[in-house]
Amino acid sequence: MSTSQKTLPTDQSVDAFLSQITPVTKRTDCEQLRQIFEEMTGQPAVMWGENIVGCGHYHYHYASGHEGESFLVGFSPRKTNISLYLATGIERDQYLARLGKHTSGKSCISITKLADVDLLVLRELIVHSVAFLETTYPKY
Repeated sequence: MSTSQKTLPTDQSVDAFLSQITPVTKRTDCEQLRQIFEEMTGQPAVMWGENIVGCGHYHYHYASGHEGESFLVGFSPRKTNISLYLATGIERDQYLARLGKHTSGKSCISITKLADVDLLVLRELIVHSVAFLETTYPKY
């Protein structure tokens, strides 16, 4: 039984979305994240669903038969933090050890503010994440 994918790219303006983020310090961090993500991927930021800013995309297909589309890397402002969506493969822990103050889940890294992280390491994480996903899910 197939289910429809909930998080897909939309026509919503990234600029309009970012302009509504409060407080201003979080908005500024998200605007800077957009610049970093676009710079490191070479892809424009696009809204995915109502509150995820993603760059690039790939098609995934799991052994279970589930497949769909997703952004390569992205971020989303949340109530108390900013979620960074980066799939970094087996070397993830090496990057996270150098990133700075954060918490992490399987493919989500949460930061309170951009000043808490090493931006050079974040850039490395983005590049590695894109390379990992493009190798794992090559374009057909």
